[in-house]
Amino acid sequence: MTAADDRTAVGALPPGGGIRQSLDLFVARIRGGDLGAAPVIAGLIVIWIVFQTLNPVFLSSTNLVNLTMQSAAIGTIALGIVLVLLIGEIDLSVGSVSGLAAAVLAVGFVQLQWPLVVALLAAAGVGVIIGLLYGFLVTTFGLPSFVVTLAGLLAFLGVQLWVLGPSGSINLPFDSWIVQFAQQMFLPAWASYVAVAAAVALYAASLVRRARRRAGADLVHQRPMEIAARTTVLAVVLAVSAWYLNLSRGVGVMFVFFLVLVVGMHIALTRTRWGRAVYAVGGSVEGARRAGIRVDRIYLSVFAMCSTLAAVGGLLAAARLAAANQSSGAGDTNLTAIAAAVIGGASLFGGRGSAFSALLGILVIGSIASGLTLLNLDSSVQFMITGAVLVLAVIVDSISRRTRAATGRA
Repeated sequence: MTAADDRTAVGALPPGGGIRQSLDLFVARIRGGDLGAAPVIAGLIVIWIVFQTLNPVFLSSTNLVNLTMQSAAIGTIALGIVLVLLIGEIDLSVGSVSGLAAAVLAVGFVQLQWPLVVALLAAAGVGVIIGLLYGFLVTTFGLPSFVVTLAGLLAFLGVQLWVLGPSGSINLPFDSWIVQFAQQMFLPAWASYVAVAAAVALYAASLVRRARRRAGADLVHQRPMEIAARTTVLAVVLAVSAWYLNLSRGVGVMFVFFLVLVVGMHIALTRTRWGRAVYAVGGSVEGARRAGIRVDRIYLSVFAMCSTLAAVGGLLAAARLAAANQSSGAGDTNLTAIAAAVIGGASLFGGRGSAFSALLGILVIGSIASGLTLLNLDSSVQFMITGAVLVLAVIVDSISRRTRAATGRA
């Protein structure tokens, strides 16, 4: 697409459009089916309002701190699921991979007396190897990722049980760094505000840089006033969030780690050649191949990163529980991670979504679980509501996809 095409596309504006014109562009994109994160954010607000009305404890700082800490492990796994969904594939084995990584950590650190760093690297390395194996099978033999990862779910669950041995459960020392990291480490209040300031500064710098590049190419770009408005909104949201969480235990270091992973993946997807290739493969494999993209390498890298993130999520979950056992990564881990990615806005059809889909999705699912727990409702209700929300998210995705196709924006 040329610069002239970009300016005259549906919803495009003259270069340097103001805030009013940017709002018009946003409305035009919504009408064209490009909903972005708007439905998820709106749904999250509705969920919070409903549960706060039913139980005033829901939005207390203490409960929100618990919500953030509980979201980090599954959110990290969901981040990997977002990647495979972007290329139009799926990984059903992330739960088993996370459980195996937890087992490797526990056996290596506790039973074999490995240094903690070595045990952590070995567990993460297991994820890398498994992901490369998946990528090899998919690209070399043309096997469906559904079948390959379903086989992996069963196989690596067996490996997990074998690694744990007859006891089936290994406790991690409470005074170990990894357990302290997941349970007791919180940023001091001043450090949380410094982190907010740094994040806002980096965000503003990225907006300015992008606006200058687009202006130099004679494309639609943001005016200084709009950049200032966006930066101010972000600063207020982050500062108020940090202040409110600091009323209780504060901002958990493990949650900050998860946020860093999300932001880092967002930058990789939107600011690198690899990220553009991922979206291109998700949009059309054949089109990406004709454009000179090494599709096989993209598949290998994406599956490797997905399994690695699953392993890291398993390590965080084990540290949070201070143990690795036969139920690590089992139960609803797979379903919750996949549901979080889809509910957060990652399309099952490929090519649509962002790293922030994992964050938004896990906040939605975590909020539902937390709210129902405060209402003393059975877990069966949680599964039913989460399933209904998942179906609704897929319906919204399908409708928006049809709308984009009808308006020529697919």
